[in-house]
Amino acid sequence: MTLINGLPAHVLLVHLVVVLVPLTALALVVAAISPRAARRMGVVLPLLALVSLVSVPLTTQAGEWLERHVTDDALVQRHAELGDGLLPWAAGLFVLAALVWWATRATAEPRPDATGTAVWSGVPVRVAAVVLSLVVAAGAVVDVYRIGDSGAKAAWHDGFSQTASHTGAER
Repeated sequence: MTLINGLPAHVLLVHLVVVLVPLTALALVVAAISPRAARRMGVVLPLLALVSLVSVPLTTQAGEWLERHVTDDALVQRHAELGDGLLPWAAGLFVLAALVWWATRATAEPRPDATGTAVWSGVPVRVAAVVLSLVVAAGAVVDVYRIGDSGAKAAWHDGFSQTASHTGAER
């Protein structure tokens, strides 16, 4: 995908990533902390994570096309380098979202394992899920911020004037 309605696709697709990745991160943390919230979210949590995951390479590919069609610039290169690092975070969000969803389903109707304890119901497992979710969610959100900041700098450096070119009365 290169152009959408005459605009570079990256400029439009980036909004999916900027909204969906942090939203997925928040939903994952809430679901990991609260089994009740996880049950309420149901299959929406892993589906949201899947859409987020798919949006990352689509946006990256569109960005690579755009990179070949703009002036070679160190800021653009830095943005592209940072953008390549988001896919592992999005994959981590998806994997954890799927595990939290599955674990919540598995514990909704506790099925004992060979020792007679309910699968996934132990405190150490829950703590590990919460800690991993917090780490991956924070990493994903920070990465989205860093990528977006570098993209804004690449797009807008020297692209505007500090003084207004028109006053409100002239329009």
